[in-house]
Amino acid sequence: MLFRPISFLAPAVFLLSAAPLLAQEGLLAALGPDSTVRTHAGASFKSTRVINGHSLEVLPHGVLDFRISHRMGFVSGGISEFFGLDQASIRLGLDYGLTDRLMVGIGRGSFRKTVDGFLKYKLLRQCQAGCSMPVTLDLVASASAITTVADQLPWYAPGREDLFSNRLAYSFQAVLGRKISEGISLQVMPGVVHRNLVTTAAERNDLLNAGVAGRAKVTKRVAITGEYYYVFPDQGPRQPYLNSLAFGVDIETGGHVFQLQFTNSTGMSERDFITESTGDFFDGDIHFGFNISRVFTLHGPKARHQGN
Repeated sequence: MLFRPISFLAPAVFLLSAAPLLAQEGLLAALGPDSTVRTHAGASFKSTRVINGHSLEVLPHGVLDFRISHRMGFVSGGISEFFGLDQASIRLGLDYGLTDRLMVGIGRGSFRKTVDGFLKYKLLRQCQAGCSMPVTLDLVASASAITTVADQLPWYAPGREDLFSNRLAYSFQAVLGRKISEGISLQVMPGVVHRNLVTTAAERNDLLNAGVAGRAKVTKRVAITGEYYYVFPDQGPRQPYLNSLAFGVDIETGGHVFQLQFTNSTGMSERDFITESTGDFFDGDIHFGFNISRVFTLHGPKARHQGN
């Protein structure tokens, strides 16, 4: 049931060492100056997150994103819980663009007192002109640690040694998608979540999953979003956990992106919302919540180079 976390660091090293794919320019240059100008699809989503999960977007070099994510309790709690408004969980995060392709982030959530961090690398960029790449591909490696005291963790048996490694979880994901038109973007997100410690021997530490997400613009500053994560069957017992489903509205106001959302997931790390969501969306177990994203340009971007 317990895996050494060091064995799961290789994909993160791969993200840092992956080099941008470069295309040959000689033939294009011979066709004239206009044919060598490469442009890439941008603003596929209004934020680096769709709702809970990552979008195709990566922060530009030198940009810092301060994120506040807030979830109320279940609407199904009724009037006695003021339809969830009496309860809340929150995550504060800082994301930063190390280059135009590589970003890093760290956050701390109140649900299970979770600390998480991630690396995200844009391996491929969708072209609009001057090249032929039809899709965008990001690679994401993340880790999280539960920091609440041991006697509050349900799977710790009395007298069991409280090892820090028991609290760790990892997620590795590819985000593949395309900006189909100015108003429509779609993506798929295959991945795996590894939990160092699970409740019973019948459960698997590694859970294969796949997500799908999309965005449809309503106006220049308003968009409708949705995402769904499916954990593949026959990977051990899943009860009481269900698949994550979320819908949202993105509102852009200057340097802020305000995301209103409805989801059956309480936690905001990959372990929590992909593999351990407990709410039944269609039975009223819905959290109303919001994300607020405020970006700051700390310094000018590096000189841009052409690539796929």
